[in-house]
Amino acid sequence: MKRVFKVLAIILLSIIAVLLIGLIALAVNSPGELEPLKDKDGKEIPGSLTEKSFTVIGGIQQGYFIRSENTENPVILFLHGGPGSPEFAMFSPLETSERLEKYFTVCYWDQRGAGMSFSNSLDPATITLDQMVEDTRQMTEYLQKRFNQDKIYLMGHSWGTYLGVKTIEKYPENYEAFIGIGQISNQLESEKIAYNYMLQHAKEINDKQAIKRLQKFDPDVVDFPSLDYLLSARSLLMNKYRIGIIHSDDFSVTGLFKNLFTFKGYTLSEKLYFFKGSLFSLTNLWDYVENDNLNETSTNFRIPFYIIHGKYDYQVSHSLALEYFDNIEAPEKEFYTFENSAHSPNAEEPERFVSVVRQIASRN
Repeated sequence: MKRVFKVLAIILLSIIAVLLIGLIALAVNSPGELEPLKDKDGKEIPGSLTEKSFTVIGGIQQGYFIRSENTENPVILFLHGGPGSPEFAMFSPLETSERLEKYFTVCYWDQRGAGMSFSNSLDPATITLDQMVEDTRQMTEYLQKRFNQDKIYLMGHSWGTYLGVKTIEKYPENYEAFIGIGQISNQLESEKIAYNYMLQHAKEINDKQAIKRLQKFDPDVVDFPSLDYLLSARSLLMNKYRIGIIHSDDFSVTGLFKNLFTFKGYTLSEKLYFFKGSLFSLTNLWDYVENDNLNETSTNFRIPFYIIHGKYDYQVSHSLALEYFDNIEAPEKEFYTFENSAHSPNAEEPERFVSVVRQIASRN
């Protein structure tokens, strides 16, 4: 019996040691400072800006990153997806030297309740669409004043496209144009399309585990898609079938989370709170997206409107985005399909993405 206890103690101590080593490694990789922008030879770019900072937006402290090779360039405010999932930490390691920051000053803002802007003391009652739009306006005006810009570009990804649409409707005077990546339109219908596609595909390849997982949920019930479905079935299978965040076999969702944990811009506590903030935001904001059909509520815009969408995107339906595009009235509009991407064409086809954004900016 003593020998058994001795073996168990060794196993327990080994597990503790591994966890401690992992925590130490995570802490070492979490100084909370951005690395400088470098050229293709690995040399720091003179006059470039890399900054992590906080400012008071909507009555609370909110965090952001700003990067630019030349701060005289036009400014982009990037609205991350989720809701509640800042993606700069996950996607920045995938960039090439032909990055947005070569031609623009880019602000990656962690929205209220997400990333650096999450706090245990944050009142859920303040996580409303109206407040998020107001926060976006205040962040925009901060950037306009700081970089002496009459107007900036608003760029959204996924949930960020929904927030962006609602913002440019209310405050068009602040923006040169809107660029939606993975443009949301009718998300409830999109979720049903994705569910039916995944179930059909699972049956075709005889993926019994996926079939069982999906058939636990009914896309025709009132509460579809439930939070349980989103977290336990939808995201898992979308990524498995390469129709979610990433399509290419060159990337993996596991790799993206590894990028998050090795990202030096967040402190250890900010990384540990990252997932709590994501769930907090998703819980409080998802209903806005799910219950709104932009084809009925948001189609008339006073600024140019551009959509960049991956062909294989079922997380936010490519076909529904095309239908929404047809309904949009704007001074100028264009739809760009990225043939080798799912939900993240900005990460999967980065050089073409930068080229398209430069084309857009040249028109405005």
